[in-house]
Amino acid sequence: MAQILDPLPSNNQDHILCCYVNATSHIQIARITNIPSWYFERVVFPGQRLVFEALPEALLEIHTGMMASAILSDTIPCDRLSVDENGNRSPKPSLKQVEAATAPKQSLETLPSKSRVTAEHLTLATLG
Repeated sequence: MAQILDPLPSNNQDHILCCYVNATSHIQIARITNIPSWYFERVVFPGQRLVFEALPEALLEIHTGMMASAILSDTIPCDRLSVDENGNRSPKPSLKQVEAATAPKQSLETLPSKSRVTAEHLTLATLG
C-alpha cells in the first residue's frame, strides 16, 4: 500500500498494515508523533475506516473533535491495529475498547426516577 503523502521513513523496512475505525459520532484526528522523521495526521469522519502503514512501535493518538477544540481520547499501539493481507484484524483490542465492552451499561429504564433528566427539566434549568 503506497502512502503518497508522508511516506514512512526509508531507513526502516519493518512496517505493518493497520486499520482504525471511527465508531463515534464525532470527527476525529488520527495522529502518530512518536516516530522520528515521520509525521502522520488524518481526519477520520464518523463511521470511516482508516487504513495506513506504520511501524510496529508507532502509537496512534486519537483526538476527538468537540466544540472549537480537540481532546486526546485514546492512544493505541499500531501493532494492535494490524491487519493481515486478507484484511483480518489482529485479535488484540485496545485497553479503552476492553473497558468499554466490559463496563456495566444502564439504560434509561433502569435508572432511578430521580436521576432521569427530561426536556422539561432542561428548559426549566435554562430559564432559571
